[in-house]
Amino acid sequence: MYNILKRVQAHIPFNMLSDKLLPTVIREGINPEIGFNYAVLDQVRREDFLRVADSLREAGLTITFHAPFMDLRPGAIDPRIRQVTIDRLHQVFDLVPFFRPRSVVCHPSFDERYYVSGEQMWLENSIETWKHFLTIASQMDTIISLENVYETGPHHLSLLFGAFTPDHVRFCFDTGHFNVFSRTPLEVWLDKLAAYLGQVHLHDNNGVADEHLPVGEGNFPFQDFFRMLRERGLDPIITLESHSEKDMWQMLRNIKAMGLLGG
Repeated sequence: MYNILKRVQAHIPFNMLSDKLLPTVIREGINPEIGFNYAVLDQVRREDFLRVADSLREAGLTITFHAPFMDLRPGAIDPRIRQVTIDRLHQVFDLVPFFRPRSVVCHPSFDERYYVSGEQMWLENSIETWKHFLTIASQMDTIISLENVYETGPHHLSLLFGAFTPDHVRFCFDTGHFNVFSRTPLEVWLDKLAAYLGQVHLHDNNGVADEHLPVGEGNFPFQDFFRMLRERGLDPIITLESHSEKDMWQMLRNIKAMGLLGG
C-alpha cells in the first residue's frame, strides 16, 4: 500500500495541512494536492504559506495545487465577473514559485444549462483567461490542469484545449464528476482528450450525487478505465480526492485490492 502512496497525490485542504496534518504528511511521505479556498487565500499570512512550502520541499514530497472554484467563472460573459475570477486565481498562482507544484488544478466551469446560447463567448473568454496564466505556468514549469465537472461530454473542453499545446495546459479527468454528470461514454472522453490528459482525480459514487466515496464503493468502472489508460499509453498524475483521512486510507486499501496501480 505504501508503494502506491508514493506514486499518487492526496487531496488535503491547506488549513488542515497547516493546522493538523503536516507532521503526518511528512512522516508518512504523503504527496499532497493542496486545496485552496477564498478564506485561506485572504486570511493566511505569507510567512505561513512559506513555512509549509519549505517543510514539504525539504521532505522531498511532490506537490500539486487545487485552485478555488466556488462562484468563479473563468469564461464569464460579464467581464467584471471574469476579472474577479482572474484576481482570485492569481492568489494561487502567486504561490507557485514557493511550492513548485507539478500542476494547478482549476475548473473551467462550463455548464450547458448556464451558458445557453453563450457557448462561443464562453470559449473565447476562457481562452483569454487561461492565456493570462500560461506565462506563469511556463516560467515555473507547471501545468494548468483543467478539470471536468458539469460537462456532459468532452466537446466544449476539446475546443478549449485545442487553443493550446499540451505543454502547460492539460486535462484533469475527474472520475466522480464523470459518473454523475456525463451523458457520453468513457471511451469517447478518452479518445477525444487523450492527447491532453495530464491528471486524474480518483473518487467514486453511485451516479446520483458527488459523494466522494473511496474507489470501489460506488459504480464507476475503474478496471475498465485503467485498462483504457494502459491501452493508450497514458501515465497521468493520479490524485486521491478523498474528503477525510479515513477515506484516503480506505481508498488506498481498495486500490491495492483491485490491483489498479500495482504494488
